[in-house]
Amino acid sequence: MSRVDQLRGPAPRKRHNARTIAALTGNPGCTRRAVLDAAGVDKPKLAETIGFPGSFGQSRFALARGNAFEAMLKADDCALLRSVLAEAGSTPVSDSFVFGGSYEDLGEDSDDTLDARHARTREALAAGDIGLLDHPLLTLSVAGQTVYLEPDLIAAQRGDMLQVVEIKSFAIVDGQADSAAVSSAAVQAAVYVLALRRLLGDDRVSHEVVLVCPENFSLQPVAVVLDVRKQLSTLRRQLSRLASVSSLIDALPPGVTFDVAQPVPALLASLAAVDARYAPECLSACELSVYCRHEATGSTAALGRPVRDALGGVATVDEALGLAAGTVLPTPEQTEAAALLAAAARLRNEALSR
Repeated sequence: MSRVDQLRGPAPRKRHNARTIAALTGNPGCTRRAVLDAAGVDKPKLAETIGFPGSFGQSRFALARGNAFEAMLKADDCALLRSVLAEAGSTPVSDSFVFGGSYEDLGEDSDDTLDARHARTREALAAGDIGLLDHPLLTLSVAGQTVYLEPDLIAAQRGDMLQVVEIKSFAIVDGQADSAAVSSAAVQAAVYVLALRRLLGDDRVSHEVVLVCPENFSLQPVAVVLDVRKQLSTLRRQLSRLASVSSLIDALPPGVTFDVAQPVPALLASLAAVDARYAPECLSACELSVYCRHEATGSTAALGRPVRDALGGVATVDEALGLAAGTVLPTPEQTEAAALLAAAARLRNEALSR
């Protein structure tokens, strides 16, 4: 049994999907997440076992709204979706959209195996004359594991380029959408673009993706174009890091295990043996974030990345308060942070005295 399998124990490897791959970009400096994901550890089960379960996923209302919106767009061979995409093609940023070719639903056969549907996707992409491919199935290698990915659609030809279309249920109100939701959608779409490029080559797949959302407070759809080159670059770095995480795993103490059948104290000791890089943003992206937040109590990292970066070398809140008050002597590495803290404390005292 390999060291990676030993870390996970007898439990089956937790498979990745587009959301979990996209989440890898949220905190690229976290060794703990890299190790757990490379080993295929079931993080929700681990978090529940140690007493720090997280709360993830959409509400039933949001899921129902999203399913209804997607079904409306895809009815009658995507007639409504085609019209929305055609309107998007009239904008300057995407004036080379060409929506010709055929419509094919690759997910119609519910008895298909994943391998069979992936093979049909490859055949459809190789055949050309693509209008819209519904329910395509792509693959991506993540830490030696083949991950199956299902984008909403692969869009019509744009010259000789293909584009990914993502359908989301969050609203675009007066031309604006929630920035966190758009960022999450862009990263997830970038996962599909990367998988498609690994299959067809960079020259066949556009770095622009089409995001289709409800407009304002109705279900009337609107399409916007997102450039995901930045997200693609980050994804490549993270996937490369996961592929090389074996050196980190080999350096772990022999007793480290994330087998949820082990006693809780053993699991906590194993987690402590792997460095984490907690930030408040982890709460929306990582199943272990509630535990990591508890573990980071009293640290400057728990206050957010801007604070942690500004106070480089100052690990705890108590230490920061001591440096601000002048009761703690700074080390050479803390000199700049200590000056900032002392100035902030002086300005605060002046403000309060008035």
